Amino acid sequence: MEKSDIVYSCYHEVSRKGENFVPQHVLAFQISGQFVLSDGQEKYIAKEGDFNLIRKNQLVKFTKCPPENGSFESLNIYLNQEVLQTMAKEYHFSSNHSETSKPMVSIEVNAVLQNYITSLQTILENPKLLTKDFIDLKIKELLFILIEIQPELKNILFDFSEPFKIDLESFMIQNYKYNVNLERFAYLTGRSLATFKRDFEKIFHSSPHKWILQKRLDEAYFLMREKQQSPSEIYVDLGFEDLSHFSYAFKKQFGFSPKNIAATL
Repeated sequence: MEKSDIVYSCYHEVSRKGENFVPQHVLAFQISGQFVLSDGQEKYIAKEGDFNLIRKNQLVKFTKCPPENGSFESLNIYLNQEVLQTMAKEYHFSSNHSETSKPMVSIEVNAVLQNYITSLQTILENPKLLTKDFIDLKIKELLFILIEIQPELKNILFDFSEPFKIDLESFMIQNYKYNVNLERFAYLTGRSLATFKRDFEKIFHSSPHKWILQKRLDEAYFLMREKQQSPSEIYVDLGFEDLSHFSYAFKKQFGFSPKNIAATL
């Protein structure tokens, strides 16, 4: 199970790397720079001073953008489901309905929340304090503050339902570019891994790995040949770990390097 944690992040250059699946709720305070999150349909931007809840079980792409001549800084609080379930049981919190399908929810920053964030920044300067018990206590304190500010957040934070079985074909056609493993795809479609593979092959007449790779490479070919985009511009958005892996897979599929695609025009 994912653990609860409090993490300070700092980047001096634009970063777009990371797995695209959000396995647990994350509360994120933007100290400087911008955080851009996309779910394939809309973009959500967190600017300096913004506080947001990034919902669990989402497929998203994100970009961390430092300001000019500065650094990207954020404070992220990861919420373990066990902590949330314990708190729900102890204080009789529950989810009445699904509050929103948006992957990122804005939270109002009042004086109480601002003081809490300031205290966290001070605590992070003393790593000896960051024990599991202390982190769980600080997260509990934060949850009480958030519920007081925006009571409707209970419908998100204390919703412990699992993803239900959905249409596999439409889901994969929409989401094949996300850099996640098959276990994540299976979970999000409400299936075990074995059922996911069986259903996938019935629909697409191909293994998931082979189909996903083919779709990504076909899209790469189109973007470079028809849109004149470079390999370095597209490989991350198509779900490849790095440029060398993309170039190797592309050459193996088409017989020439992606940087030589101009010769085929």
